[in-house]
Amino acid sequence: MKFSKATNYALHTMLFLAAAPPNKLIGVQQLAERQAVSPTYLSKILTKLVKAGMIESTSGANGGYRVKRNWEEISFLDIIHAIEGTASLFECEMNHGSECMIQKVMVSAEGKMEDFLRNQKISELAKKMTVVL
Repeated sequence: MKFSKATNYALHTMLFLAAAPPNKLIGVQQLAERQAVSPTYLSKILTKLVKAGMIESTSGANGGYRVKRNWEEISFLDIIHAIEGTASLFECEMNHGSECMIQKVMVSAEGKMEDFLRNQKISELAKKMTVVL
């Protein structure tokens, strides 16, 4: 299974923001440079994270991004869903209805993966990281 590059950038960005000093605004340029990605591309990802309520943005010369107050509860799955959406990864294309045994196995596996990712909080990783600004 493979997630998009956008999800990879979102996870790394959220980790960096969560590990940064509280209330410290970090600009898109600095976030983009850390990951060697275009600021324009990263801005689109950041917009999705803002819309999902995980981070907040402040515009202006001293503007930037920071995690919201409830950031300790943000899971890997929350971030993935903000970028990828919530559609199932597997849909059986055969025409034999909802009783497809293959579909049942794949949906069960996906559920277990989602449970694992739901229990992985970005804050737990952030506690192990030192951010140099």
